[in-house]
Amino acid sequence: MRAPAFWAQSEPSLAAHLLRPAAALYGWIAGRRMRRAGQRAELPVVCVGNFTVGGTGKTPAALAIARMLIAIGEKPAFLTRGYGGRLTGPVRVDPGAHGPADVGDEPLLLAHEAPTIVARDRPAGARACAEAVATAIVMDDGLQNPALRKDLAFAVVDGAAGVGNGRCLPAGPLRAPLAAQWAAVDAVIVVGGGSAGDALAEEALRRGKLVLRASLEPDAQPAMRLSGARVLAFAGIGRPRKFFETLKECGAIVAAQRAFADHHPYSAGEIRALCAEARDKALLPVTTEKDLVRIAALGAELEDDIATLPVRLAFADEGPLRALLAQLLARRQGIGLPS
Repeated sequence: MRAPAFWAQSEPSLAAHLLRPAAALYGWIAGRRMRRAGQRAELPVVCVGNFTVGGTGKTPAALAIARMLIAIGEKPAFLTRGYGGRLTGPVRVDPGAHGPADVGDEPLLLAHEAPTIVARDRPAGARACAEAVATAIVMDDGLQNPALRKDLAFAVVDGAAGVGNGRCLPAGPLRAPLAAQWAAVDAVIVVGGGSAGDALAEEALRRGKLVLRASLEPDAQPAMRLSGARVLAFAGIGRPRKFFETLKECGAIVAAQRAFADHHPYSAGEIRALCAEARDKALLPVTTEKDLVRIAALGAELEDDIATLPVRLAFADEGPLRALLAQLLARRQGIGLPS
């Protein structure tokens, strides 16, 4: 979906005010649902979610946390709903056999890093993670889903966007009232700078939550290849503008840009048209890794002329996060800490 522009306004607009009754009902239901007690998994569960709909850097954050767990000798498995896929699961993602129509685009990216389970039923998915011989579960999204108890929960926040106008769906981007969500998180990851993110960080500190600062950094070699290149940039992610700005920061000359809705289901005709436009204007077509996953499913020949700019989440200070993960693992193993 493409987020309405009024969601991003700091003060609620007329549309937001008109939608206030629907938002109040949605928020009441979502907040009440979040208070339900979830099932305890066999493995420790680390949830990486967000307060709002739309892109915040959640999947890069989940990947970064999984890599930290691997670095300390753990064997994490990802657990995800598989947004946009037809399979309800539990199913282990096989990039060689599954496409985005089966499991969604993000699980295909996650599966290149660690075993990835797609499951609408989160407790069943947690059992599948244990069967995959994992030692910890990194749950991509699901902060507002109460089915599975989280041992450690992160809310990823875009520093520039924050929580928009602070209203619940459909009047704003919040998935549940912020007050209900604060109770469910242990730490906030603020990605990038911005006054909106700073305000949320201050609120988190007042509530005794850990605040972690991070940024999305492009891989060095692709960034070097794009420096000085004239490009046609396109993206179907939560915030395409962030991708376009990252390209410019790498030195690419963004001569044309096309923004699509998050998880946009490209057609072969759309991709051919974008590549034809790029050729006509002597531009290099470039998109995100997540977009290329969906494009590749249309046929390998369509992706041959398209460049990508992979990004990774980098923490300003990994120490507090590593300590938090170590504390979690110690607690679940019964080493001097209550379960």
